[in-house]
Amino acid sequence: MDGGYPLIVTEHIDFQTRGNGEMADLTGKVAAIVERTGLSAGVVVVFASGATGAVTTIEYEPGLVEDMKGALERIAPEGGEYAHNQRWGDGNGHSHIRASVIGPSLAVPFAGGKLLLGTWQQIVFLDLDNRPRYRRVVVQIIGEG
Repeated sequence: MDGGYPLIVTEHIDFQTRGNGEMADLTGKVAAIVERTGLSAGVVVVFASGATGAVTTIEYEPGLVEDMKGALERIAPEGGEYAHNQRWGDGNGHSHIRASVIGPSLAVPFAGGKLLLGTWQQIVFLDLDNRPRYRRVVVQIIGEG
């Protein structure tokens, strides 16, 4: 890449999910996209398209994956009363609330072509809907060569 000029690169990560709190580790895929750009420093934004998915960081290990499911159940119980469910009848009001609490995007700096994540920090997507879905995560990189 020609140094000194900022560059914006946009790619997607597409995948199928099972729903119900499934968590997918996207760290390797995001890192590979950053590396392919040849950019040395900048920021990568990871954005979950859709109203029932979320992106965050976590130490991606089985215990914390289960802990996250339990925490989300306490925050927005699946069996709770939701006006959304009454209006649309799809039973995923809790999914929308959970996704809104976590948020759809994450910004991660990179330098030397590498993500500046902590040792035990991975980028994850959470499928919070109550059924399987096709998902698209947008990865947009702003950086310099």
